[in-house]
Amino acid sequence: MSTAAPRPSVLFVCVHNAGRSQMAAAFLTHLAGDRVEVRSAGSAPADKVNPAVVEAMKEVGIDISAETPKVLTTEAVRTSDVVITMGCGDTCPVFPGKRYLDWQLPDPAGQGVEAVRPIRDEIEKRVRDLLDEIAPPIHA
Repeated sequence: MSTAAPRPSVLFVCVHNAGRSQMAAAFLTHLAGDRVEVRSAGSAPADKVNPAVVEAMKEVGIDISAETPKVLTTEAVRTSDVVITMGCGDTCPVFPGKRYLDWQLPDPAGQGVEAVRPIRDEIEKRVRDLLDEIAPPIHA
């Protein structure tokens, strides 16, 4: 009988929850499967996910067309182990004992898919590094 370690939870936050945080959450969900609990939210959520972001993610085989921007809640931050902000500013609540990372990335809002690709690729790299750190693969 093995006792599994509790799943780490990660919250990605940006202003509109329509681009960077959606891509990061999608990559982490795709790469980690059920090893990590993944959430994303925005301090001022948009009406829908940026179409150029949806297209850029589709190019790497990840469909986020059904995702919707969600509002950032204090509870989401409180129940996350790692909070990653991406241009969230001072609107993110801070709780002691949480790990906070601020990823400085260009905002894809109003950009075409060509401009979104390098942002997507940088997010994927950072998500892979984060995953290796918080939930390394289990080797049998």
